[in-house]
Amino acid sequence: MSDSINPADLWPMPPGAAAKPEPQRWVWAAMEPQERRIRMRELDAWVDWLRRTFELHNTITHCWYRHSAVVEHLTALYTGWIRTYAGEEAPGRELAEADWINTLHNFVPRLQLAACATGTHQEPPLIVPPQPGSFEAFELYLKLSDATSAPAAHPAAAELGRREAELNAPL
Repeated sequence: MSDSINPADLWPMPPGAAAKPEPQRWVWAAMEPQERRIRMRELDAWVDWLRRTFELHNTITHCWYRHSAVVEHLTALYTGWIRTYAGEEAPGRELAEADWINTLHNFVPRLQLAACATGTHQEPPLIVPPQPGSFEAFELYLKLSDATSAPAAHPAAAELGRREAELNAPL
């Protein structure tokens, strides 16, 4: 789509250059419309670079921006890429770049849109509305289920109790 932003421009500044601000997390719903448009253009430029660099042109369809799940995955990859390649080097992160590439490859199945692979966009399936009474059933579950109402207990508490009983048992 757009080549207005070069991802290389986001890389770390040379020593002595003014510090760049820390990359922020992106929450699309929390952005004002103007910021969303700016960020989407930024993401588009990066996705174009990603498609070319990693030969994902047959994987990430041109209509990726019309699929919210793909947008979220690409956003996570992009912000992770910025932190990895432009963020401060943290101790213990010597393989951060390799980790990011592994993450990219793990995400690839989630970026593929079989319905749009032919080049023609297909709208995502409609969201099925909840069944009548499902909210009430959920609230009842939260109130009555052992999974949500049982007192907190550490999984090792029973084992510790058993060992204490063994130590305190009369000989």
